[in-house]
Amino acid sequence: MDYTLPQELTDFLARLDAFIAAEIDPLQAEHEQYFDHRREWARTDWEHDGVPRAEWLELLAEMRRRADHAGFYRYALPKAMGGSGGTNLGMAVIRDHLAARGLGLANELQSESAVVGNLVFPLIFDAFGTPEQKEQFVAASITGEARFTFALTEPAHGSDATWMDTRAERDGDDWVITGAKRFASAIDEATHVIVFARTSGDPGSGRGVTAFVVERDAPGVDVPFYHWTFNMPTDHGELTLDRVRVPHSAILGEEGRAFDTALYFVHENRIRQAASGVGAADYCVRESVAYARERIAFGKPLSERQAIQWPLVELHTDVELVRTLVRKVAHEMDDGGKVHGISDRVSMCNLRANRLVCDAADRAMQVHGGIGYTRGKPFEHIYRHHRRYRITEGTEEIQIRNIAGHLFGFIAR
Repeated sequence: MDYTLPQELTDFLARLDAFIAAEIDPLQAEHEQYFDHRREWARTDWEHDGVPRAEWLELLAEMRRRADHAGFYRYALPKAMGGSGGTNLGMAVIRDHLAARGLGLANELQSESAVVGNLVFPLIFDAFGTPEQKEQFVAASITGEARFTFALTEPAHGSDATWMDTRAERDGDDWVITGAKRFASAIDEATHVIVFARTSGDPGSGRGVTAFVVERDAPGVDVPFYHWTFNMPTDHGELTLDRVRVPHSAILGEEGRAFDTALYFVHENRIRQAASGVGAADYCVRESVAYARERIAFGKPLSERQAIQWPLVELHTDVELVRTLVRKVAHEMDDGGKVHGISDRVSMCNLRANRLVCDAADRAMQVHGGIGYTRGKPFEHIYRHHRRYRITEGTEEIQIRNIAGHLFGFIAR
């Protein structure tokens, strides 16, 4: 592999930075309350179950509209969808680059909104949807006219998703779905829910689970409450389905093979999350080095103390190592690598990057001392956001299990 980035990618990053400086940074400056120490209070509608405020969501939507108009937002989509046909390597580099800039409107953590969109749902509908579903949802999911949440996790089942309790039974030309889901992210503004339900087979089997596209306001669909989390505002709803009736045409993908859809979603996200983690860790290290150079303690800059130097050296080295691995794996995905054939390396990236950014944010707080612990600095927000990725999209333990399965030969390549 040539580790020099393609010229078209470096040119893209230069244009992207110029666009952010000209269009997004001034927009952010007009809404300071969402980005300084008031950010959590300003973004959260505390009187309505802690979901994001409508004004905050509209600001994010305006950012996306400007990015789309400028030709950046759809980078990862095929040209047929108005995108640039962006590569996995390109997305890894871009996500790293944006996170390394620090917090801001151009790359907003809590809702995962960015000037270069991680647009998984149009790709899912393009890959698995019927012609009618593609017509209805592909374009609409890009523009935001149709907004989706992914309902897989359940109150009694997280990583053991194949043991799900939600059931769908055939009733003539319809299906009737009954069950409960947990952490249905973004359901506060969703128009549709992709619900996973067992339609056949035995508990624990990967076969017999089907994905359905369900309207958010369909009879029997309810969100009784939202989970207030480490990172607010929340959009993680508890979802119940009480005999929800949908037509057979609501099935997304092949009946009984919904985990093909789920794996598509997960693998696309894992490598990109890893790249974001590397970039955010890089930011924390650089900010800590800059502060250590200027902060005088006991008559000398902190930067002269080995107790400050050495942990940052370890983190700086790990940033370079994990960044190289992430880009190598992303390149393999672009170079004909099958998802299952490199699944263990994707898990390696996810495992190490998620730990790295949490360690880097924690160290940044320690180097900055008391001021690093305040919300006037971004490190606590970075930590709270990225800490969830050690649980979501497959826990650390699931990543390790996957790597071990390949290492010891329990899982065939």
